[in-house]
Amino acid sequence: MKPTTLKPLSFLMGVVLLFSSCTKWVDYNPREDFRITELDYLRSESDYRTMAVSAYTPLQWLNQAVPVGDIASDNAVSGGENASDVLSLQQIDDMTHTPVNVTLTELWQAAYEGINRANYLHQYKEKNPAGNAVTFAGKDALYGEVYFLRAYYYFHLVKFFGDVPLFTEKRLSLSESATLQRSPKADVYAQIERDLNAAITALPAIQVQKGRITKYAAQALLGKVLLYQKKYDAAAPILESIITSNAFRLVDDFGAMFLESGENGPESVFEIQYTNTSPYYNWGAVTRGQGNYAIQQCGIRGLNGSAAMPYAAGWSTNLPSQDLANAYAAGDQRKAVTVLDIEAYKNANPSFGITYQVAPYKNTGLYNQKYLPRKGQTSGQIELNYLNNFRIIRYADVLLMAAEAFNKATTPNDTKAQTYLNLVRQRAFRDNLHNITATGATLYQAILTERRLELAMEGDRFFDLVRTGQAAAKIARFSANKHEVFPIPQQEALISNLTQNAGY
Repeated sequence: MKPTTLKPLSFLMGVVLLFSSCTKWVDYNPREDFRITELDYLRSESDYRTMAVSAYTPLQWLNQAVPVGDIASDNAVSGGENASDVLSLQQIDDMTHTPVNVTLTELWQAAYEGINRANYLHQYKEKNPAGNAVTFAGKDALYGEVYFLRAYYYFHLVKFFGDVPLFTEKRLSLSESATLQRSPKADVYAQIERDLNAAITALPAIQVQKGRITKYAAQALLGKVLLYQKKYDAAAPILESIITSNAFRLVDDFGAMFLESGENGPESVFEIQYTNTSPYYNWGAVTRGQGNYAIQQCGIRGLNGSAAMPYAAGWSTNLPSQDLANAYAAGDQRKAVTVLDIEAYKNANPSFGITYQVAPYKNTGLYNQKYLPRKGQTSGQIELNYLNNFRIIRYADVLLMAAEAFNKATTPNDTKAQTYLNLVRQRAFRDNLHNITATGATLYQAILTERRLELAMEGDRFFDLVRTGQAAAKIARFSANKHEVFPIPQQEALISNLTQNAGY
């Protein structure tokens, strides 16, 4: 699915305020002045389905979550033109970030916009704002999507910020938002689990429209949520049910799934959909369009060459580290797909006539090839409208999560853990000669290492290091008991008088 970005709820906020200001005039009906009010919403199946699409839209605005997940780790550096280029990412890379950070603020606000939209639909599930029931075939399944989305937004928030304000019954007004306090992380996780279990019950295994959330996506996200809480016994059967469904498979060509032709393919469990059908031009809100702004960030600065060269220029941000490149063993096909050595590529393709700008800040000579901008995949304001989907949960991730869950279960099953781990490694090396036969703690570390190699530059690394207690040992300048979470954005803390995370 490449949904059109719809924003009825931002408009609706104004509608509600208008409606509220008129309630003292008992005999006044705003429709007499041809004014749209909240009573005009959710009157038909089409209204519900359109507004459900709007609940998907803030997923697109979370595009900086993926680069942050690697830049904050040992996988990547911020890059850019100089030390002040995209300062918010430079600070995250250097572990000097503070509550005044525009990237973190956007990641907070976009997630809560998504929650408000999901909550609005939840608020009027049984009866619409006019007090009437609207029933239609597939309504429960549609609400399965809504509850998955709310769970995803809250999972994003709890990963980044720890304890966060939790509300589920309705969309909050501005004044109500100012009264919220942070809820314990355990309570947020409990709500995420409730929403995902409700979604699993309601969602179909297959959606006609590509990109819409399925039962398997909800199961996979629930499995990940349980792993983050170290609920291995609960995670193992949920993740294995996806494997035994035979609904997914590892594609033979690792690199193919990151091409446009590979989107929503046989390995895709959940992708955030991007499009450029309605080009975006707003430089004042660069992450708020339908396109994937993070793609432009990854590109090689000042890149030029012949028409035959497939890559387009970008801003040299989110550069893979040499440490990541060195982590791949000889023969691992994933290295060439994940890490592009631009000088080696230039020398191997002299006919392209490649030139590019002077080395970027914190130059590694390496670029994020999974999401490198390519010619012909954008339109309008080209930097803001790349259509590349983010592959959020792949089948390989499911296999590795299942391997971890079985290895760490109360009664470990290392045979299953090895089987699922080695399926991923066999695809990587195209043979069985690199299979892992270790057990116990050694196997566990092998699984975590495989997660790094398989999912590099896809936004998981920092959070994997934090949840497994390895961040302080792996990340330079990481301070234990502080950097496990990011600071609550200062303006949000002031508006709602929220307590700040320790150390910030």
